[in-house]
Amino acid sequence: MDREANVRRQSGALTERQAERMLAGMNDVIRAGEEMRKLRAEMIGLFVGFGWTQDRIARLTDMSQPAVSKQVARCRSGEPPAPTPMDLTLDQYDAPWLEGRLWGLAEEIAEACDTARCTRYVHAIARGRKRLTPRNVDELRRLLEEDLASHRLEFPTAYRDAYDRISRGLDLPSKAASPAPAALRRVLACHVQRDHFRDDRGDRGDRDDRDDRGDRDDGDDGAGRDGT
Repeated sequence: MDREANVRRQSGALTERQAERMLAGMNDVIRAGEEMRKLRAEMIGLFVGFGWTQDRIARLTDMSQPAVSKQVARCRSGEPPAPTPMDLTLDQYDAPWLEGRLWGLAEEIAEACDTARCTRYVHAIARGRKRLTPRNVDELRRLLEEDLASHRLEFPTAYRDAYDRISRGLDLPSKAASPAPAALRRVLACHVQRDHFRDDRGDRGDRDDRDDRGDRDDGDDGAGRDGT
């Protein structure tokens, strides 16, 4: 029995190793929260660049008006706002954009198939327990390869086509880099990829009509400048 374990048993205190194990999960959640707050601030900078009103930003971010005003003021003074990525076309080839597209494809597959191998990975990414590091991107690609092979008759060909294009891009990444933060690029690409699949299925029309009516109702003259 080592000295630390003996001391713990005699005193009833935690060992450093036990504390480290207990705090590991909490630290992941805390880091994820910090990263999400930073990403939300970058998104607000993006919305400011689009010319959206503070009311609209507050509604979209589920923040209070004073909190949005404070963040917008920070974007407009001292701290430069996140560069607005005016090009939101699907086929861009910088690494963060491709990683975001891969993430979006994985979310589609996880939702479409209860037995998808990538599902746990997708949930871990969504909860901030895994990040899209090069190693994790490789692992996600491997899982998607398995899912696409084992469920090839169930999935639309658009899934395989998207995966092939993303993989070719990741194998030969573009040297051109966007000035926008990488995390922001990934999130945008994830949603653009998923919107592309929805367009192919034809299931966006009703939602877009509701969104347009909501934008007109709140008097926001910034609608239509969201780059999409």
